[in-house]
Parts: sequence; structure tokens; C-alpha cells
Amino acid sequence: MLSEKEHLNIRSRYVYLLRNCKTVLRKGDTNILRAAYELAFLSYKNKRRQSGEVYLIHPIEVAIIVASEIGLGTDSVVCALIHNVLVDKKITLEEVRESFGDNVAVLLEGFTTLTGLKTDRTSFQSENFIKLLLTIAKDVRVILIKIADRLHNMRNISAISLEDQKKIASETSLLYSPIAHRLGLYNIKNELDDLSMKFLELKTYRVIEKKLQDTESERMKLIAEFINSMNKEMKRQKFNYQIKSRLKSISSIWNKMKTQNLDFEEVYDIFAVRIILNSEIAFEKSDCWRVYSIVTDIYKPNPKRLRDWISTPKASGYESLHTTVLGPGNKWVEVQIRTKRMDTIAEKGDAAHWLYKESSNEKDSSKWLRTIRTVIETTSPEKIVKLDKSKLELYSDKIFVYTPRGDLKKLKKGATVLDFAYEIHTSIGNKCTGARLNDKIVPIKHALQNGDRLEIITSNSQKPKSDWLNYTVTEKARTRIKRSLQDESTGETETGKDILKRKFRNWKVKFNEESVDKILKHFKLKNSIVFYHLIANEKIDLQEIKKILSPSYAEVKEKSTVPQTDTKDIADENVKEDVVIIDKSLNKVDYKFAKCCNPIYGDKVFGFITIGKGVTIHRVTCPNVQQMAKNYKYRFINVEWKKSQKDELYIANIKISGKDRLGIVNSISDVVSSDLKVNMRSISVNSRGDMFDGVIKVSIKSTKHLDTLLRKLQKIKGVLQAYRVESVGSEQ
Repeated sequence: MLSEKEHLNIRSRYVYLLRNCKTVLRKGDTNILRAAYELAFLSYKNKRRQSGEVYLIHPIEVAIIVASEIGLGTDSVVCALIHNVLVDKKITLEEVRESFGDNVAVLLEGFTTLTGLKTDRTSFQSENFIKLLLTIAKDVRVILIKIADRLHNMRNISAISLEDQKKIASETSLLYSPIAHRLGLYNIKNELDDLSMKFLELKTYRVIEKKLQDTESERMKLIAEFINSMNKEMKRQKFNYQIKSRLKSISSIWNKMKTQNLDFEEVYDIFAVRIILNSEIAFEKSDCWRVYSIVTDIYKPNPKRLRDWISTPKASGYESLHTTVLGPGNKWVEVQIRTKRMDTIAEKGDAAHWLYKESSNEKDSSKWLRTIRTVIETTSPEKIVKLDKSKLELYSDKIFVYTPRGDLKKLKKGATVLDFAYEIHTSIGNKCTGARLNDKIVPIKHALQNGDRLEIITSNSQKPKSDWLNYTVTEKARTRIKRSLQDESTGETETGKDILKRKFRNWKVKFNEESVDKILKHFKLKNSIVFYHLIANEKIDLQEIKKILSPSYAEVKEKSTVPQTDTKDIADENVKEDVVIIDKSLNKVDYKFAKCCNPIYGDKVFGFITIGKGVTIHRVTCPNVQQMAKNYKYRFINVEWKKSQKDELYIANIKISGKDRLGIVNSISDVVSSDLKVNMRSISVNSRGDMFDGVIKVSIKSTKHLDTLLRKLQKIKGVLQAYRVESVGSEQ
């Protein structure tokens, strides 16, 4: 039950609210406010806060802040009075719409949505949370009412537990103070910062507060003396002006002390004097410099502290002259000199202290902020209503959703459960079968909305499918799906090739390009990749392949005249097992040499595990190594050459260039052929005027052997360069 004193207090605060709303009330608004007050009274007359205070005081005080400190109209005040009735289920949204109209219903629904957002972890992601608020709110007034609600809670935070005090103060500092700043509510922003600091760093707050109190009388005396000394000369030169002073907030002083590593006494702008001139535009610049001359004639300036933003305005449009002078009592005083026009721009317009840096259109963002400031300062509710259509579309191309832990993730508008899964981790995306979204099970293609909280459901039997690309909009998800599909396809190709090789061995048929080409022609396939893929998926009958090859087996055998000492092409056969040691802990591992870099005995090499159950040997200088390391570092494996090579031969490509002359190709061929251990597999030479360049493909024993050959080639008359390249068409 309410005591008589509590009844009187509630009544007096309501009357105070009505008095503050007089300038914005329209005809009939008093009745609407009365109805909202009665609803709040009936809903909360028996509810009390932790402090023991009647809860009803809270919505009334929030409404007072909305009306007097922010300057919003009747709809916003009504919403503030009943801001928690939907949360506490005292009334339905339809009943609100019927009793108070559509505008109040929209505001109250938006406020309820914002209140439902989880902030237990978003303090660590304040930027994303702020953007979520700006995106999810259909009306800017929702955010302003939310700030008013937070401000009153902060003013009464001492009534709750110490642990809750620190949690709410931290959340306020990281989330709500920056929003107030961005909406131009500078006084509220400073108060929120100071209140937060009281509970987060009380000792420091008290120290700075005490120093300000101790220096207050001296400071007021200093300001009065400064103004008096200026007035005489300013009036003598017939300036139309006014002089203001302002004291920096405690939290601002502390931030400056921390960021610049200063003591309290070293903060020059604990207070500042602002000289504002009523000058015509044509004389603005000259008048400001004249006043600067007056100030520096009277007081000695610090030349390092001059800031000329009149000759060269800031990118934001800010114009002002700043200087720091040694004022009365040898105390430093910051002086800001500007005209009335410049001051108006600095307070309301182009010199806004913050721009939406994440926005692609900073001009539009700045314009929007200026509009908000103007509306707030002119206290015209009609102007705010006009903003409803634009809604806050600065982040209309993004949505913000929660993980089960409460972390915020930013995604492209239209993102689905599958997009979110890949945002968490590639393995989660690859195994995604759906999600538990706001306690409901939804499929992978379900489109997400701002503020959704979801938990991905996975299955080890799940794997990416090509139609998943139709269910995703983020580049990250699409790239991961394509890569997984490509890896799977590559793996199936390798598997199909291994199956065919084993069958060929069983059939005693030589595995070579001629045999494969014959099969491709029979099945009218474009290439061997498609062929191997079909084999892996059992789309081709292997017995039919055997029939195709059987009649010509003898002929194929007779045509196989490749010398035993010749290098095996890696697309044809694996190299002998005794050439390299793959990870000393492994035995009998299938491997082959990569054609992209053609390793030679003596090269520094590494192994790359392919999905087809084999290892490909690459040079450490392989042109593909960076891409492989970026995406598949976990597949790398140590490889060493065996000391005993038994005259094994390897492919090497040599780039050669020089001055063209008659017989140059014969000279090159003679040098290569003179070495019985070198087999020249191919040579191609192109002439360009009196110059030539070409590529020689040779079989070589080792890097040492290759170096010897290169030295011989470089001694040929006319040859300017001879060096190894990774493969034909690419240089090392």
C-alpha cells in the first residue's frame, strides 16, 4: 500500500511532468497523458524497486527526462510513462494501439524489442550493438526514450548490489554513452560518463572532484579577471561579442589524463573561455584574428598550442581559432575564438564530434545527425514524426544476430542460417543441418532477422551440396561452399584415378594417355577429370572399359617403347618407392612429384596430402605454395630425399635466351646431348629480331647435375641466360 506521503510525491512529480510538457502539448493531449498515467498507476502502484522506492516514480521520471532534457513530444512522453507495460504483460499491443494510437504502439513495440536484447556480452562488441540499435529501431525516438530510461536508472544505481552497479555502469559507459554522443545529447552523455565513472573508478573520481572543488574559487576568480581584462579592449575596438566559460566533466578530464599521460595540473583545458563574435561573413576571418591579437597582447601565448581552423577548417567543417595563454595568476587558459555562425555549425552541424565511419555515405550520415540535433534542440515533435519514413536506414544493408553465448555477429541483409553457420566456422557450416532459432527449429535456408539468437545444429554425416549456393548471400559462406565442393570433386577425381590404375594393373594393361584417350573417345567425354569423377561415383561400368581395351592390348604393349631410364611423367605413374622418405613415422605411402614445380633430387621439398589418399611432392619454392599454405597448412608433411638414388631421373625445365645466330639450336642440342646422363625430351625456340628465347625440357639426375649443365649452356657463344624455371610458361 502507498503511504499518503508517497501519494503526494507521485502526484507532485506528475504535475511537474505536465508543466514540462506544456510547450509540446496539442489539443486533447492532456487526456492522453492522463490515461497513460492512470495505466502506469494501476500497473505499478504496488511494485517497489530494490531501494524500497515506489516503482511508479521511475516511469514518471523517465517521462520528465524525455520531455524536459531531450525535448520530445506527447507520443514519446506517453511511451515513457508506460514503457514497461508490454514487457511485464500488463496490456497487449493491440490494446495500446486502441487506447493511444499507432505512433505510441510503434514506439512501445520498439522499446520492448530493444529491452529484450541481451547485453551480457555485447559490452565487448559495443560498435556492433550500437549499429544493431540503429538498425532495429523503426523510430529514432525509441532509442532516445531508451537513453532516458538508462539515465534515470544510473541516477538511482546506488540502490542495487555492488556487483550489479559495476555491470550496469560498464554497460552504460560502453554502449549508451556513445549512443547519446552520436545523437547529439552531449549533456546526457557527460552525465552518463560521470555516473559510470563513480561506480567503476570511484577513488579516481573523488580525487578529481576534490581537486575541482579546491580550485573552484580560484578558477572563478581567474575567469572573472580574464573577462574583465578582455572587456575593456574588446569594447574599445567596438566588437559585438559575448564571452562564455565551460568546465570539463570529470570523466573527460580523466580520459585526457589517461590518453596523454598527464597529471591533473597539466590538463590545460579543465575549463575554457569561448569568445563568440557577431560578425558579418565578409569580416569573420579578420575579426577572429583581431581578437586573437588582443588576447595575445594581454596574455603570453603558448605557440605550440595554436590551432588555426579558420584558414583551414577541419574536414567536418569546424571553424575556430584555439590558443592557450598564460592567464591571470600564471594559470594556463584555453581560449576559443569564433563567430556566431561558426559556433552554430560547431554545436549543431558539420562539425559534429562523430561521424558514422562504418557508413558508405558519410555525407548522408552527417546530415541525419544534424537533423536529429536540430529536432532535439527545437523540441518540435512534428519534425521527429517526419523522420519515421526514413527509419534509420544507415545500416539497412546489414543485420545483427546473437550466438548462444550472446556474441553479436554482423551479416549481410538477407543472410540465412547457413550464412551464420559459416560465419562461426567453416567446419560448422559444412556440417550444418539447421538451427534452433529463438527456441524454434528452422532449416538451413531460413532468413535471419535483426536481434535473432540462434544455435547451429550439425551432423557428421552432412556435407556441402551445390544447391547450398542458392541459400547463401555472404561472400564468406559462398567461398567456403565452393571450396568444399571443389575439394570433394578433386578427391573423387583422385579416387577414380586410383581405382582405374588398380584395375589396369589387374588387367595387365599399361596405364598411359593413349589408353585413357581411347576410353574418353568411346564414352564421348570432354576430359579425364570428368571420366575419373564418373568412375568414383560408379557411373561407368569398369567391365565395359576392360572390353574396350582388351582387343588392342597387344598393340598397346608393342608401342610402349619408353626407355627404362626415362623419367616417369607424374600424370602417368608413381615414382619408385625408394626415392624419398615421407615423415619418418610413416611407411609405404603413395606419392608423386608435382608437375607445377618438378622437384629434382637436391631440392628442398615438402609433401602435400591430397584427398585422394596420396602425397604430392613440391619444391619449397613452388609457385603454389602460398595458396596451399593459406588454405591447407594442415595438409603439409615433412619429406626428405633418400641418399641412394640408383640413377633416378627427374624432369627439369630450362629457360634459355640470347642473340640469335645461325646454328644456335644445334649448339644447344650438342651440349645437352654430349652428356650421356641427360636426355633432352623437348626444345622450343622463338626468334624476336636478332634475339631468341626458348625452353628445354630435360631429364636430370640432381640439382648438382643441373647446375653443371647450366654452366655449359651459358658458355655457348650467343647465350646470355640459361636458368631453371618451375614449368613451361613460368619462371622461377
